[in-house]
Amino acid sequence: MAESMPLIGIPADYRVLAGAGVHIADETYIRAVAEQVGAIPLILPVLGETLDLTSLLSGLDGVLLTGSQSNVAPARYGGEISDPGAMHDAERDAQNLPLIKAAVSARIPLLAICRGFQEVNVAYGGSLHQKLHEQPGRLDHRAPFGQPVDIQFDMAHPVEFPPGSLLRHLLGTESAMVNSVHWQGVDRLADGLIVEAVASDGTIEGVRIADAAEFALAVQWHPEHRPAENPVSRAIFAAFRAAVLKRAEWRRGKV
Repeated sequence: MAESMPLIGIPADYRVLAGAGVHIADETYIRAVAEQVGAIPLILPVLGETLDLTSLLSGLDGVLLTGSQSNVAPARYGGEISDPGAMHDAERDAQNLPLIKAAVSARIPLLAICRGFQEVNVAYGGSLHQKLHEQPGRLDHRAPFGQPVDIQFDMAHPVEFPPGSLLRHLLGTESAMVNSVHWQGVDRLADGLIVEAVASDGTIEGVRIADAAEFALAVQWHPEHRPAENPVSRAIFAAFRAAVLKRAEWRRGKV
């Protein structure tokens, strides 16, 4: 009998469309999980604090936290009130912030991207700049407005991988070009996070969770965009895949 494919949970965003609540996830993340990791992407409904995380995580082999048009609510990290019209997702915040620590405690591989990267910092007690481009000395990390998707997600700036970092080990290089499609960025780095990548303006763009027993990496850029064409993206997803397969093998042995 063929072994079942690993399951990777992708927590959804919560939106209200035409008066109805919907739970949605961007297709690029779903395809990256299916094609680069070789796993079944499982979209997790956003049930906030009512979701039984222990039961949920017991059936998963990995968790991928996606980017989003919404931002983590400033109240979650003691930030100033957002500008009128800023998009937030209280349901996602309520679910993902505790989910991150629960997944790490359960030894489940975790890959966090863009908003997910910011969620990791907030979950561990860090804070965010809401408008990184307005901070003195910082680059404008936003995508070029009104351009086609491939131009928005084109390589934008280099990041450096510190000595001893996981990314330097995986990539075999000290730096690489990445895309840049974000307004927010790390302000105060949370205790318990180790810097994995830094942009030339000092913006932290990658971290790993220090006390995680398994793969637990977060990046500010978007490796899910056309990942097969980018060696950095391929290396990140390959490392995630190895950890996911290890978890899946352990779970099958527990049945």
